[in-house]
Amino acid sequence: MASKLEPPAETDEGPGSLVVLALLAPVAGAIAGLLGSIFRLAIERGDRLRDTLISWAHGHRTPGFLMVTLSCAAATALAAWLVRRYSPLASGSGIPLVEAVLEGKLPEAPFPLIPVKFLGGLLAMGAGLALGREGPSVQMGATSADTLARIFKRNLPDRRVLLAAGAGAGLATAFNAPIAGAIFVLEELVRRFEPRIAIVALGASSAAITVAHLFLGYQPDFHVEALAFTRNNGIKILFFVLGAVAGLAGIAYNHAILGAIAAADRLRRWPVELRAAFIGAAVGVLAWFAPGLVGGGDPITQRTLEGLGTLALIPILFLIRFALGAVSYAAATPGGLFAPMLVLGAQLGLFFGIGCQFLFSGLHIQPVAFAVVGMAAFFAGVVRAPLTGIVLVTEMTGDVTMLQPMLGACFAAMLFTTLLRNPPIYDSLKERTMRNASAGSTRWTQ
Repeated sequence: MASKLEPPAETDEGPGSLVVLALLAPVAGAIAGLLGSIFRLAIERGDRLRDTLISWAHGHRTPGFLMVTLSCAAATALAAWLVRRYSPLASGSGIPLVEAVLEGKLPEAPFPLIPVKFLGGLLAMGAGLALGREGPSVQMGATSADTLARIFKRNLPDRRVLLAAGAGAGLATAFNAPIAGAIFVLEELVRRFEPRIAIVALGASSAAITVAHLFLGYQPDFHVEALAFTRNNGIKILFFVLGAVAGLAGIAYNHAILGAIAAADRLRRWPVELRAAFIGAAVGVLAWFAPGLVGGGDPITQRTLEGLGTLALIPILFLIRFALGAVSYAAATPGGLFAPMLVLGAQLGLFFGIGCQFLFSGLHIQPVAFAVVGMAAFFAGVVRAPLTGIVLVTEMTGDVTMLQPMLGACFAAMLFTTLLRNPPIYDSLKERTMRNASAGSTRWTQ
């Protein structure tokens, strides 16, 4: 296995290389923005098609139920078949694979990954699996950026810088969050600050969001009513407690994802398509009874950020989405983790906020504020990229009043998960990817 390869310092490459990268970065970002925008629009259409099918099927009772269940099973199985047959590297999120490539542990993914990631992700998410659009967007952005670098015959360090920037541009497009996309490159993908990488990442994310705005508009992904700045120290302490709770919930979610994958591995005698079909059928049954609970979850997050929910109902919805996210990821189809995590973080935060409002009525608590902070804290607890989480949630909601509470909550989430020595989810998935690569396995789960 290759050792970790670090891109050389800026002075080793010279200003000429940086100028070329600075010129290529907007091109790579524009390509990632175009791919990500079309992918996002296609997913939205797929969700509407699924909802229309379910509404029609409810008028036909048993035949309608069978049609919904079998359609979801067939779409998920087809997505798994595309991955197995044409691009095993397209399974799962893709972010751990991008990290492994940047560390020099795996070769860059070939161009055919892009159509497989696009079509497979569309089928899986259209079937209702609780997967995020950011995983395919990140990996398609990274692969297209690497292809561009190869066309212009850049050396290996330059290719990896551009690949990382393309990945960040994909994230920027997926969530209409260009600053989070650039920070994601530095905090999660390369895990260091280097001016050369920062310049290219900023250029790529800027171009990606410019293209995305032409297709997706300029509004933040979520609408949140104006929230008051937190001045009461008692409420600030509650945000810290929420962060600790979110960190513990993040550890549980990491274990759930890895446990679901391990359970799927124990069924290796079954073809991967059959395993995927079984998961798709289960999701289809859930979609029949509760169509609003399946899919990536943006509508659920929006309802949560509107404060819709009760102390009795939110835990049930949280547990359903918790299990659905883990099981969906075990299907070996393309799809990410970010969007489902945001759902869980918002639900956890709203439940905590409503509970605190009931217990501490004199503090004038805004439960929705806890939902916003919960998104960032749960993200930090699972991924361990707090800056990315804070900026991502801020850009997606368009609200800056919760920055200080998010800092405290993410501090607590990071502290508790680190003390408990639970590894970040992408580190665990990357180790699994490397084990599969060493064993020559065709089962890739990123």
